Amino acid sequence: MKNIILSVEGMTCSSCSNGLEKYLNKQNGIINANVNLVMANVTVDYDETILNQEKIEKYIKQAGFKSAGIFKEIKMEKQNKNEKIKFIIFTILAIILMYISMGHMIHLPTFEILNPHQNPTIYTVTLLILTICFLVYGYDILKNGYKNLIHGIPNMDTLVMIGVISSFAYSLYGMYQILQGNHAYTMNLYFESSAIVIYFIKLGRYLDGISKDKTKEAIQKLVQITPNQATIEIDGKEKIVTLDEIKKGMIVVAKPGEKIAVDGKIIEGKAHLDESFITGESKPVQKQVEDTVIAGSMNYDGFLKYQAERIGKDSTVSEIVRAVIEASNTKAPIAKIADKISGYFVPVVIGIAIISLIAYLLLGLGTSNAIITFVTILVVACPCSLGLATPLAIVVSEGLCVSHGILVKKSEILENASKVNTVVFDKTGTLTYGKLKIAKIASYTDLEEKELLQLVGSLESKSSHPIGKAFTDYLEENNITKLQIDDFENIPGFGIKGKIDSQTVMVGNRKLVEKENIENHYLDDEKKLSEEGNSIVYVIKEQTIIALIGVNDIVRENAKEVISKLKQKQIQTIMLTGDNKQTAETIANQLGITKVIANVLPSEKANIIKELKQEGNYVMMCGDGINDSPALANSDIGVSVQSGTDIAMDSSEVILTKNDLNSILNLIQISEKTVRTIKQNLFWAFFYNLLMIPIAIGFLKPIGISINPMIASLAMVFSSLTVILNTLRLKRKI
Repeated sequence: MKNIILSVEGMTCSSCSNGLEKYLNKQNGIINANVNLVMANVTVDYDETILNQEKIEKYIKQAGFKSAGIFKEIKMEKQNKNEKIKFIIFTILAIILMYISMGHMIHLPTFEILNPHQNPTIYTVTLLILTICFLVYGYDILKNGYKNLIHGIPNMDTLVMIGVISSFAYSLYGMYQILQGNHAYTMNLYFESSAIVIYFIKLGRYLDGISKDKTKEAIQKLVQITPNQATIEIDGKEKIVTLDEIKKGMIVVAKPGEKIAVDGKIIEGKAHLDESFITGESKPVQKQVEDTVIAGSMNYDGFLKYQAERIGKDSTVSEIVRAVIEASNTKAPIAKIADKISGYFVPVVIGIAIISLIAYLLLGLGTSNAIITFVTILVVACPCSLGLATPLAIVVSEGLCVSHGILVKKSEILENASKVNTVVFDKTGTLTYGKLKIAKIASYTDLEEKELLQLVGSLESKSSHPIGKAFTDYLEENNITKLQIDDFENIPGFGIKGKIDSQTVMVGNRKLVEKENIENHYLDDEKKLSEEGNSIVYVIKEQTIIALIGVNDIVRENAKEVISKLKQKQIQTIMLTGDNKQTAETIANQLGITKVIANVLPSEKANIIKELKQEGNYVMMCGDGINDSPALANSDIGVSVQSGTDIAMDSSEVILTKNDLNSILNLIQISEKTVRTIKQNLFWAFFYNLLMIPIAIGFLKPIGISINPMIASLAMVFSSLTVILNTLRLKRKI
């Protein structure tokens, strides 16, 4: 299976996107297609043995739309200036048209030559010419409406197309009568209705385009983080190149005041870098040889040479942008309901309009009234606001999440996070910083402390576990040489094992001792160290325990506050850790966590998550993404506390790029407000249609309430604006 994201031109409403989505999902070889109206693209999972990009683009064309090729998420451009100029010109023409057609009705001064009573022919021809200009302006709407009708997927454009053509055709008939001398038809011309309906549709789309540009601001800011050029070193000489010219393995130079161009590893120099856009750490971070650097970081004070490792689409920034785009292309459950409704909406509206037309004719209410009612129903019921209600809110929320250091990979998370009633935390690296230090040693050997730690540090240097860093840091800080390790073996959930000078050395937890059936006389010592808040490391040499080492961690600065706020929201918090129970409870007491599940293996964590879900809990699991993968995968929402450079490798559904637990609260809050906004949007969209369609049919004419096509199109624009403005309020709520 392959995946491709294509830009699509010609989509204007939810019926468009729904129709295209249905059409693509019916095609042989397409496994799944998701159409994004706001981003104007389609994500297609397909069988590469059956299809390729060319064939998929052909299907898009057959459905009445146009593919603009691979979606360029890093080159999202704002609306063309030509569109703005065109809109201004047609705004002026719309005012002129309305003045000519209606000025005399409200006794405005008029030119005699354009007076409908004195010069009906010139008046009519002038209206025709101006209306044709608007038909040309709205040709894309009429064309799309016709195409979608032919393909059996009628949409908003279809409603407008039928209404405009009907009104224009009837006016042409009236014009013919006028030219034949029947001047009574002068008052039954509706050229201006056809023109102004198109104008207001274009107005709505112009405003919609502006709002969509605003929703992409967070993504655009990320894209602009990286510099346009960089300095590379070739054969000792520096050369300025564009980012596209940098290849993996090249040596890149960063001088003070310059930004890091691509992700890489420092090979020379040291400097303080600002990585706040990814990590959220406001203080500059010191970097030196062997440290990784992230594209977009600002070099404050040093000269660096680094080797390019992740460039272009593989860079951290690109991964974030791509994840946001892909998330907005998935559908939240509430969006699927709205899509289903809007899919039936257009055919139903066309049916209502036709029935109303026939009823007016049969009741003898006049052909003119019948046609105007027909057109008004079609225009007023355009489901534009319904189509924007959910996807616009999702895209705004995605951008909001990015700005708060929350990378959400599926849009359904933005709905489901509001349902969370249980948050399970890993301890090391999640509730704590994972920056461990050696606190206390209980030695049962003749080895000096330095020799003992050299033994442990050498073995731990082969491991990626956070506890191991405490020992490797000790070796580096004290310039202690690492010993040769042979036959290294990682034992997940227990510890590590290897040979030093042909002797077997093991480092791990008490479970490792029990697994190896080693006699343990030091449980009292373990208890004392644990009571002091230490994680316990057993050191075993040749099947004999030679030391217990207590390792301390630092509790995250805001962890206690976050736990307290979760409790205020009636959300249960649980600590789930592989550490011993005594140490875990000591940390839990500091933070205010009452439920602790300790001494569990990674695989056992997953089973506990399943049990919590079976009990009816909606579970969010928050871990460091290293040993917690099974638990993260089995939770309803998996949240990983990770640094920016690990984003591409992480498998959780949510990544906290700022390593800040407050982001969990922000995610839940954004989710709550997103769901509330979507429900409000859907209410206003449905309320508008339920209110306006009966008025358009004429049910309220007996009490003096009625509308015409122009007012209907303006009402439709206001409906969409209500949804847009209500959605943009999300940005001010967090």
